[in-house]
Amino acid sequence: MVEREYRTRCGIIHYWTAKKKELGVTLVFLPGLTADHHLFDKQIAYFEGKYSVFVWDAPGHAVSWPFTFSFDLFDKAKWLNEILDAEGMGNPIIIGQSMGGYVGQAYAQLFPEKLKGFVSIDSAPLQRKYVTALEIWLLKRMEPVYRYYPWKWLLRSGSMGVAISAYGRKLMYDTMKKYEGQQKRYAKLAGHGFRMLAEAMERDLPYRIPCPALLLCGEKDHAGSCITDITGHGIKTPDSDWNGSKTPGTIQIRMPRKR
Repeated sequence: MVEREYRTRCGIIHYWTAKKKELGVTLVFLPGLTADHHLFDKQIAYFEGKYSVFVWDAPGHAVSWPFTFSFDLFDKAKWLNEILDAEGMGNPIIIGQSMGGYVGQAYAQLFPEKLKGFVSIDSAPLQRKYVTALEIWLLKRMEPVYRYYPWKWLLRSGSMGVAISAYGRKLMYDTMKKYEGQQKRYAKLAGHGFRMLAEAMERDLPYRIPCPALLLCGEKDHAGSCITDITGHGIKTPDSDWNGSKTPGTIQIRMPRKR
């Protein structure tokens, strides 16, 4: 993987690529809020050499810092598009975890003709109808929670609550440790991310998925309302998008098995 930089009005984005010219698609890996590019280390190791692959430290995250928090979800999608164009990495298949999946939905809204596939990992629909006014109000006010929550407890809950494997927990623990002594920055990062999400929902846009898609939600994942929102978003047939209208592709849902 080759590390590159992309300069924006808010700061410099660091990203990594490995290109394979003879195949026409690019696997675009987008980590979730506060996670960095190491989230997809195992996936990159598997797919590198088989496909063109891309992963970034999202704006404001890890080495994509310093960064001014004056951007929104659509700015992130536009910067992603500009980077892929600059790299000549066409036909993206976006694989987004949590916030990465929301960036993927914003990308689909802006560039539906470009997106060739979408894999959502523990992300819910961005459509306004799936959230209450109270949830949006709370999302806009999360920064103080992260700012004043004791760091030791935040580190433990943040690493233990997102994974059940030793590997996954250590990965998130190591990621969060990079912010030790910088809780104000970490809180700003998290608060801004939740606020962007709320603002994107308030736009009340269609956020249709114009391509084949796979929606994943881990059987042990009970964060937020991901399971409820994915299972309740109106998909009735294999050929429908998150709003239930027909698309050229097929959406498959992988959910926890009932026990």
